[in-house]
Amino acid sequence: MTLLAQAAGDGRITLEEHAHRVQRAYTARTLGDLAGLTDDLALPGAQPLRLDNSRAVTAFFATERRSGRWVVPDRLVVTAIGGQVVLDLREALLQARRTVMYVSAMGGQVNLLVPAGVTVVTRNLSASLPGARPDPQPEPVVPPGSPVIEMHTLTVLGRIHVRTPRPPRGSLFSRRPR
Repeated sequence: MTLLAQAAGDGRITLEEHAHRVQRAYTARTLGDLAGLTDDLALPGAQPLRLDNSRAVTAFFATERRSGRWVVPDRLVVTAIGGQVVLDLREALLQARRTVMYVSAMGGQVNLLVPAGVTVVTRNLSASLPGARPDPQPEPVVPPGSPVIEMHTLTVLGRIHVRTPRPPRGSLFSRRPR
């Protein structure tokens, strides 16, 4: 908002353009929506939002973890070979409404923690291998406007877990709002 106000103040954008961009900022649902509002106003090094350019997370006989506030690119390759990858998206910023992940687990594990309200659609590439069983789960219904993670998975002696952890419950003595 500060960069937009400065741009309007020194004449780089009109007041009408400023009002339009501020309204789009308030209705933005992803980090990518916000970044597009200022990308023509400043050099990339001076942008207030920095997007992650790494598009791969790999664990080779080790554990690799992404958690907390991090930027999830619109396409991400995740590979666990004899190791474990943990992607915690509960506080992450999705760059786009549709995120495509190519997830491979070869003798390893990939654990994906997804916040409530994000739909995960899985396309099992392992089903195309000889002797593989087809995936019996139907495709989930995606509410309009909600974020979607489309996972293309391949497993060979590995596992991929996707779950939405329950929010922490209050203790017996926690105060309730009135």
